Amino acid sequence: MSRLSEQYKNEIVDAMIKKFGYKNVMEVPKLDKVVINMGVGEAKENAKVLDSAVKDLEIIAGQKPVLTRAKNSVANFKIREGMAIGCKVTLRGEKMYEFVDRLVNLALPRVRDFRGVNPNAFDGRGNYALGIKEQLIFPEIEYDKIDKVRGMDIIFVTTAKTDEEARYLLSLFNMPFAR
Repeated sequence: MSRLSEQYKNEIVDAMIKKFGYKNVMEVPKLDKVVINMGVGEAKENAKVLDSAVKDLEIIAGQKPVLTRAKNSVANFKIREGMAIGCKVTLRGEKMYEFVDRLVNLALPRVRDFRGVNPNAFDGRGNYALGIKEQLIFPEIEYDKIDKVRGMDIIFVTTAKTDEEARYLLSLFNMPFAR
């Protein structure tokens, strides 16, 4: 078991019960999954670009991503329905806790001019979205090996009912929210 998931079971549950006064341990919100999405717009001209994005995402997440395809054709973007335009990976369980630990403690402090993540990027249902401008902040990505700097979206899906509960849960995971 990773350090973070063991910590969740003890301290985080106690802190959540103390703050929100849950009657049952099963009411306590928890991190359900983390979805990492990388949209690759240039993939419509060059399929090799998508392969390198998939490789980068696999190194970062520790598991193989799936390709995302266009749902419908958009003539202005020169995209046809079914065309591969990105990749995503869903992390659950141990891999999820390990990724959150690496993101919070290693990757985010390496962001240039970092003042914390946006505390208002919740969707109203307890899920948090975080955009990253470059994949280089992850220590496992080697600067010499990448062909292009790419960004990604990281979505934290929780079982929390409100944004306040989810914000407190993520702050217990040491998420560096801006003041």
